[in-house]
Amino acid sequence: MNDHRTAPGEVRRFWRRLGLPGLIDVHTHFMPERVLHKVWDYFDAQGPLTGGLEWPITYREEETQRTAVLREFGVRAFTAMLYPHKPGMAPWLNGWAADFARRTPDCLHTATLYPEPGVETYVREAVEAGARVFKAHVQVGAYDPADELLEPAWGLLAEARLPVVIHCGSGPAPGKHTGPEPIARVLARHPQLRLIVAHMGMPEYEEFLDLAERYGQVRLDTTMAFTDFTEGFMPFPRRALSRLEALGDRVLLGSDFPNIPYPYFHQLHALERLGLGQEWLRAVCHDNAAELFGL
Repeated sequence: MNDHRTAPGEVRRFWRRLGLPGLIDVHTHFMPERVLHKVWDYFDAQGPLTGGLEWPITYREEETQRTAVLREFGVRAFTAMLYPHKPGMAPWLNGWAADFARRTPDCLHTATLYPEPGVETYVREAVEAGARVFKAHVQVGAYDPADELLEPAWGLLAEARLPVVIHCGSGPAPGKHTGPEPIARVLARHPQLRLIVAHMGMPEYEEFLDLAERYGQVRLDTTMAFTDFTEGFMPFPRRALSRLEALGDRVLLGSDFPNIPYPYFHQLHALERLGLGQEWLRAVCHDNAAELFGL
């Protein structure tokens, strides 16, 4: 594991320099330990969905240590991004996430879904139980987000105005239903759905910027984008920086903590070196999410 024990000071200096009360990270992973360990095993084995990349897990620690690290960084609110890869998993994961949120007050209560009979019922139950954000993973779940089975769930979430962080881009490796086209079909039916496109939609950055410009409720998270690791194989096109700047009120800090192959501070440094200014950074690293979640 990389030594990150000097990192909290760097992270705190970053947000204090911007005049912020801390950070809000909309893309962090907490899930049942045995599930998370299977995820880590997959990264260790350089499974095909990782693009075959060497991917050391920097924050490979037990749950209480991981929450402590985020608090040391000054992350005021974070999420428990968890996701099923087969039918029948989502209700169980949602039960775990509700319990995690109860015992972790700085975690935004997270839930998930999968195209299966009964999805509308358990999504409604999660909403009524206080879920504040959903996670969908098109790549790992290998499903079409425009699947008819998901229609009532998307409608319910649009009506409830609940954000959905969705991994739908084709990075780090394409899935059967990744890319902008399936998401465009979802948004055509549910234009008010608050989708947060994970990883800036890499590598289809510009196509997902198109969707954000077309639909006022679409947002993007910064997860792993612009870092040295990602720029090495899926670089963000410099010509799109002006569009990214113009969408500064709809870009949110995401990190993928703990499953990142570098220290947490590097994500913040990668955003700063884009040169889009302190006002943009303040919005991305805190204010946009604070407004979205009423924090």
